[in-house]
Amino acid sequence: MLRSGWRQGPAADSLGDSAANGIDSDVRGAQTGAQTAPLIVSVTDFTSHAYRDLPGIARRGFILRRRWPQLDGAVGMWLWVAPTARRCGAVSVWTGRRALAAFVRLPEHVVIMDEYRERGTIRSVILEYESFDAARIRQDAEAWLMSDDRFRAARGAARHGD
Repeated sequence: MLRSGWRQGPAADSLGDSAANGIDSDVRGAQTGAQTAPLIVSVTDFTSHAYRDLPGIARRGFILRRRWPQLDGAVGMWLWVAPTARRCGAVSVWTGRRALAAFVRLPEHVVIMDEYRERGTIRSVILEYESFDAARIRQDAEAWLMSDDRFRAARGAARHGD
């Protein structure tokens, strides 16, 4: 699996240098009154029906990634791709569910989903964290992604074909 570098969102500044840089740390989530709200992590996994669609969806993801510094509630994100498995997606960190929902409704995101929805399958999961720990978030995201038999099968086929 290949992973992009950390792309900081505007909310990372309020969580400290480690969230701003995507460095492993233990930084508390967004403050809401006297309680600390959990950070929301969205992990998405798109499996293309055809290899020829993978470059286009990956390119669209990188274009959308450029908007990250302007997205309210965005802490940051990584893009990932597993070319031999025809899979790609994102791991994004948010200050709350409302911020994630606003992103999902962005016209640019809706256009991408409409264009590629019938060209593959998508699955996602939302995880909650009390603090920002990049290593733990990556580890949990990768464990969830690896739980899909299609990924294990593609990795095994690549190994056996050597």
